[in-house]
Amino acid sequence: MKLGKFTHATAVLLSSIASLFAHGTASKAEPAKTKFSKNSKKPADDSVLDVSSLAFTPGQLATERLQPGQRYPWKSNIVTTVFWIGEKPSGNNPVPNRVSSWDKEWAKNYGGMDDPDPAHRSNYIPVKFTPGLNPFYCALPYNDKAREGHRPEASRVVPWFKEAYQGPAVSTCKGRWIAIRKGNRTVYAQWEDAGPFRTDHWQYVFGNERPKPNLNAGAGLDVSPAVRDYLGLKPTDVTDWRFVDFKEVPRGPWSTHGENNTFVINDRQKGKALVERLGTIAH
Repeated sequence: MKLGKFTHATAVLLSSIASLFAHGTASKAEPAKTKFSKNSKKPADDSVLDVSSLAFTPGQLATERLQPGQRYPWKSNIVTTVFWIGEKPSGNNPVPNRVSSWDKEWAKNYGGMDDPDPAHRSNYIPVKFTPGLNPFYCALPYNDKAREGHRPEASRVVPWFKEAYQGPAVSTCKGRWIAIRKGNRTVYAQWEDAGPFRTDHWQYVFGNERPKPNLNAGAGLDVSPAVRDYLGLKPTDVTDWRFVDFKEVPRGPWSTHGENNTFVINDRQKGKALVERLGTIAH
């Protein structure tokens, strides 16, 4: 090889190596907006859970190979906190959870406060009343609704937007089922509110970003007391979660209560159809 060609080739090689390292450098995280959802809570007690080891490059997401029939990957090692319907404002939670992002009478429709005290709970529900909504609920930091209609990006980023669309006044995210995993146990819950802290982070909820830093150790998922109890979670813990199509959700304690519960709705419709069919046969 001639000296000129060798020098040129060396320069090209060094340039490629420099480019490789440049692309491998962590990009600067988008500055968090100073917007708090009604699910913002007190900073987690460091003695409860050490999350200092959960360091990820922005945009990095641990996923697993999809199984047959699965459309959505697991999001792994997500800091998870507990919230509840009727939670009173305190600390960093300036807004009470009497309402949700999609239900102005959330607590009323549920039947009251979803008391998180284990002494006041039995079989995953409060002992004082039978919930009118599914006690297995959660919150993720995205709200597809705007003051009027939907957010501009919603139709593009919500994977099921077209199939779930029921008009500008109806959320396409409310009631969606997710699987939440801790160790060898998996629970199923319905998405019923936006948070913790943010309501605009679609890049995490539907994409490959990690949750943004926040006062709750970077929490990216809020779960109900029923979910906490089924998985045996600490007030601040770490779980994996993913969206699931309803056909993937097995029967369990999450399938028995609630006017918003897909199982309850379907069972009621089947019962009504059976009564009508028997009535037709009788006549």
